[in-house]
Amino acid sequence: MNLALSTTLQSSFADAVAKTRIALQEQGFGVLTEIDMRATLKAKLDEDIEDYLILGACNPPLAHRAVTIDRQIGLLLPCNVIVRADTSTDGNVIVEAMNPDLMVQVTGEPALGPVATEAATRLRAAIASLGGVAD
Repeated sequence: MNLALSTTLQSSFADAVAKTRIALQEQGFGVLTEIDMRATLKAKLDEDIEDYLILGACNPPLAHRAVTIDRQIGLLLPCNVIVRADTSTDGNVIVEAMNPDLMVQVTGEPALGPVATEAATRLRAAIASLGGVAD
């Protein structure tokens, strides 16, 4: 099982972030949290890395279904989506979403299967709508 659902875009970083937010919204996800890893690591450790943003995406109906099945599932929510500059190719940006099927694998709770399947379908659709090259 793959850890991530991903695509690579030929785009500016800012454009990739904007398109990713729209794609997530169109699939019923809101962005609850945002962590700018580049800024955080620079401020806290004086370390430089590529543009790297973690978006904590949540689809409330799916989150509710998952929490109803297993209260501890909140440890794996929200669905993290990463937008990061590709350090191997200038002008490319990688967009990755956590594979929701991991929830089922980690917990061993088969009742989470339908929730994970729907979340994965929606995240795949969001990523596919970006028009990049699937990884």
